[in-house]
Amino acid sequence: MTIVVDSKNPFLAEALAPFADARALATPEITRETLAGADAVIVRSETRIGPSLLDGTRVQFVGTATIGTDHVDLDYLRGRGIHFASAPGSNANSVAEYVATALLVAAGRLGWTLRGKTLGVVGVGNVGSKVVRVGEALGMTVLQNDPPLAHQTGASRFLHLEALMEADILTLHVPLTREGEFPTYHLVDRARIARMKPGTLLLNTSRGGVVDSTALVSALKGGQLTGAILDVWEGEPAIDMNILSLSLLGTPHIAGYSFDGKINAARMMFEEVCRHFGWPAAWNPPGAMPPPAHESVTFDPAGEPETVLRAILSACYDIEADDRALRSLMNAPPGDRPVLFRGLRSAYPVRREFAATRVEGRPGAGDLLHRLRMLGFPAVSH
Repeated sequence: MTIVVDSKNPFLAEALAPFADARALATPEITRETLAGADAVIVRSETRIGPSLLDGTRVQFVGTATIGTDHVDLDYLRGRGIHFASAPGSNANSVAEYVATALLVAAGRLGWTLRGKTLGVVGVGNVGSKVVRVGEALGMTVLQNDPPLAHQTGASRFLHLEALMEADILTLHVPLTREGEFPTYHLVDRARIARMKPGTLLLNTSRGGVVDSTALVSALKGGQLTGAILDVWEGEPAIDMNILSLSLLGTPHIAGYSFDGKINAARMMFEEVCRHFGWPAAWNPPGAMPPPAHESVTFDPAGEPETVLRAILSACYDIEADDRALRSLMNAPPGDRPVLFRGLRSAYPVRREFAATRVEGRPGAGDLLHRLRMLGFPAVSH
């Protein structure tokens, strides 16, 4: 049996090697030709799954080591009787930590204090629920919107989207859907932006198509929005450099790219493949986890709390380096930019989640340590 695995899924090919001929290929190498003799394929979001890739192959299992599935033609897979699996929640911590760091860095650039501001969270699933906790850890008032969950649960905490239009910051954590009862394609369009509180800061780490790019450009140029923090872009990998130039922070679709998140997704894919083919699913990664940027951080609680938090989070995850890397594409020939964008993702450096870094505070750091624990750090006082 042959299984093709995107090489950006760490340890997965090695873990499957005892059961099958597991071939780790770079994303562009996953083609109909390389899948001709494959029984299963496990991809990430850059590979589009449908007839152009799978017709004429014997693939009977498709997995995507991602939360989103908008790159997968699910109707086609169902029609062919091909089993499908995704990895919901695998990188939720990673995205929430990205949002926490982005908010603190943006607040520093804008001269804002986050405590007391209102954060509107659109989509409160695996990722959004963790972003709610981020907002609470940063002392923000958090408003939640999730029509499907509101419909399912009737919970009063889920508000109509209009109620979030007075938020100081709006962050998007929804799947990209064009049909159904709750479509999200261009959910944030010209009309929606016009109803937002003037000066709103917009974050999008979901999918580029959730925001109307033309409307976003107009709002940023006209000052309707204070700024935008974008990790996802319409037309990826051929992104609009004009939008990037207007954004407060821009990154190459890597919010969920922590090494820990990739391991979570790889484990979920391993278990799904083993379940499907009837193999024993004992996940035992063949390699060691890489060290974090800092194994421990000690801080003095005498500083301004958000300044201290920003320094700690930025030491663990340098989001501004990701921003600079993406902006470097502005100097490249337009025809080279899509390849370079993919390259920033495929060669993304190791980023460990906050739980890998021990944070120690001197006496009197009780409140900060509590907030750091809410953000996922194993924080202790001494």
